[in-house]
Amino acid sequence: MTDVNDQIEEVENKEDPVRLYILDAIANGATVSPNDIAIKIAKDRAKDSDPDDQWRKYMLAVKQQAKSLARAGRISILRRGKPIDPNKMKGLVKFSLPVEDKD
Repeated sequence: MTDVNDQIEEVENKEDPVRLYILDAIANGATVSPNDIAIKIAKDRAKDSDPDDQWRKYMLAVKQQAKSLARAGRISILRRGKPIDPNKMKGLVKFSLPVEDKD
């Protein structure tokens, strides 16, 4: 019989697929918009019958996972090239590897 704490730890150790897309997109040091990541996910999971704007259904998940990664210090969320508070993410933003706020 497994301990409940072991089960919780096992679930936490599994990376969400959306997180992996985000981390993969910024791995080479590039800045990437949430739209680009959502489009990539939609293309990888597309069926022939899916509409062209299928990527929109992934936008909320991309933004939520990006906020979580930013809170953990694994990525930075940028607005106009400067890191912002993940809790204040709205409008046009990009994701990047962690950078320090120079203000």
